Amino acid sequence: MKHLTRIRVALAALVFGSVAHAQNWPQYRGPAASGLDRAVALPTTWNVVKGENIRWQTPIPGLAHAAPIVWGDRVYVATAVSESGKQDLKVGLYGDIGAAPNTEKNQWRLLALDKATGKILWNVLGHESVPKVARHTKATHCNSTPATDGRSIVAIFGSEGLFCFSAKDGALRWKKDLGPMDSGYFAMKNAQWGFASSPIVYDGKVIVQCDVQKDSFLAVFDLETGKEIWRTSRSDVPTWGTPAIVTAGGRTQIAVNGWHHAGGYEFATGKELWKYDGGGDIPVPTPIVAGELIYFTSAHGRMRPMRAIRADASGDLTPVDSAGTLKPGVVWNHDRLGNYMQTPIIVGDLLFGCADVGLVTCFDAKTGTVRFSERLSKTSEGYTASPVSDGRHLFFTSELGNVFVVPVAEKFSVVATNPLRETCLSTPAISDGALFFRTAGKLVAVGAKR
Repeated sequence: MKHLTRIRVALAALVFGSVAHAQNWPQYRGPAASGLDRAVALPTTWNVVKGENIRWQTPIPGLAHAAPIVWGDRVYVATAVSESGKQDLKVGLYGDIGAAPNTEKNQWRLLALDKATGKILWNVLGHESVPKVARHTKATHCNSTPATDGRSIVAIFGSEGLFCFSAKDGALRWKKDLGPMDSGYFAMKNAQWGFASSPIVYDGKVIVQCDVQKDSFLAVFDLETGKEIWRTSRSDVPTWGTPAIVTAGGRTQIAVNGWHHAGGYEFATGKELWKYDGGGDIPVPTPIVAGELIYFTSAHGRMRPMRAIRADASGDLTPVDSAGTLKPGVVWNHDRLGNYMQTPIIVGDLLFGCADVGLVTCFDAKTGTVRFSERLSKTSEGYTASPVSDGRHLFFTSELGNVFVVPVAEKFSVVATNPLRETCLSTPAISDGALFFRTAGKLVAVGAKR
């Protein structure tokens, strides 16, 4: 069995390697949730009004924060279209925990676009109903990003379920009821906010993390048939982070964020490998991996940690004393330097995290040493979309649609600021020398024209 496992891991590594080479961006944050595609240098300046370094702009119906994904010559996006067509979004920095009105029917749809031209190739209906759970005023009814292996596309449409479509023509292959995905505030459970964790695809399997108010779980399904392979119960507050596959430390595990239960689970069985209790009480960012380390951050409440965990860690890593003395398996930890909404990014030996106020902190990824901590802008604007990089520059998008371009370096600077002219809370995709931004009403391809 160990021999077969090694073969499967090796084959998976080849698949992910070919994905990176082919410039596919198959899930939230791209290959291995890295947010990184070094293949081609991206433009650092563009102008959506004049069309400078803009390949195309295509209107997208509905309202969604689901990020675009890319496979081959297609870009895929999911969206939720309300019956009236009116879906207000309140962006910015505010503390209102109320939910948006939730009385209209919505259509959850999946679209395929030609990557070169932006032409919509098909637009299919996945589900239609009044949403079972309300959304936050800054959220949508379609927050989760789809994932693909090039043949199938899986998408979570909140409480409406897990859906699998054909990547060729959008035909529905199967669907699963995951139960009510009530991801509201644990301290005020009637403040429903909407589900946001995205599915991921690995080794012919679909992995979903469903941390909700009641009956939370981590589960794996067969991608071809939708059959449930295993399900492990979890006990934590609602979280919005996407699980991450980690093939390091001599094993393959699923890393998940959480407040009382961040941790790692054996990919094949769902057995818990390690856990960590403590952090921010509204966990949103996705774990990221570099070498033999897994990085976690979360915020809200008393804590906003940024920490590095060994991929071969085991047992309970929670500190046992008030001083927070690190246990073996925890390489470094900062209690107050993490971020709330954005997933960090690692380029080379540098880890970059961005707080929701636009404060970028750069760490040495191996030691945790802080290189700088600087604001992107003097203006007050929220930041929800996670940064991406071409290995040369980092691209940080504010909720107002301003994209700040920062060099990958130990010294902070902003080389350009590019307005998208629409609000943007969705993380961009990278492929073939282009950035694909999902704004409030469009999909915009930023890249040198061909």
